[in-house]
Amino acid sequence: MTAAPAVAAGPCRAAGERRAETLLFERSAGGDDGAREQIVSLFLPLARRLALRYRRGGEPAEDLVQVASMGLVKAVERFDHRRGAPFASYAVPTIDGELKRYLRDTSWAAHVPQRMRERVREVERASERLRLRLGRSPTTDEVADSVGVEVTDVLEAAEAATAYNALSLDAPGHADGEDGYPSRAETVGAEEERYDLVELGVTLGPAIRALPARQRAILLLRFREDMTQSEIARVMGISQMHVSRLLRQALARLRAVARVRHAA
Repeated sequence: MTAAPAVAAGPCRAAGERRAETLLFERSAGGDDGAREQIVSLFLPLARRLALRYRRGGEPAEDLVQVASMGLVKAVERFDHRRGAPFASYAVPTIDGELKRYLRDTSWAAHVPQRMRERVREVERASERLRLRLGRSPTTDEVADSVGVEVTDVLEAAEAATAYNALSLDAPGHADGEDGYPSRAETVGAEEERYDLVELGVTLGPAIRALPARQRAILLLRFREDMTQSEIARVMGISQMHVSRLLRQALARLRAVARVRHAA
């Protein structure tokens, strides 16, 4: 005998809440600012929950909640309670739209097509659901099956997600941002001393290949094998003076080629 009132309590409470909601909107439509503020306060928890659904690693939750709250205020101002629909059914898509526009316009560090941004959010939500259900990080195949897309689409979304945040090259290289540490630009790379040698190799390569075979061999022994002229003379079976003369001729030709290339 005690169960029937309990069963009826749910619908009765819901109907009572709807009537109270309708009364608040009627008062707000009549110019009652207090009723309007009461409606906003009543649905702020809903706006906060929607905002946190869009939270990412680098997006402050406070900013998202503020955007969602502005969307809630717009929904209150535009809602027509005379149609009989519950306010939440109108407020949710309105708040969602505000959040999506905010993320589209301000949150991505690089340009990413809107469709791809939606795919990134779909993949992230599916990954989080699977992580909670499986108790581990889901595989790419599992995420693709959950979203209903190809594995390549999931991989593209993961790559696109890297465009969400960007770090300034002027930011401190140390994680704590302490003074005295070089900026990120100063740690990205350093001057490579052998770059000049690469350029010289491109410039002189054809000229070296055009030298007589004996001069090429002497250059190889002298500069690659680091042999002295007397050692080269013994290997080549010629006099040291002859080695010196051939080496000077080869170097003079290479210098001439380098000067012409530099002038060009």
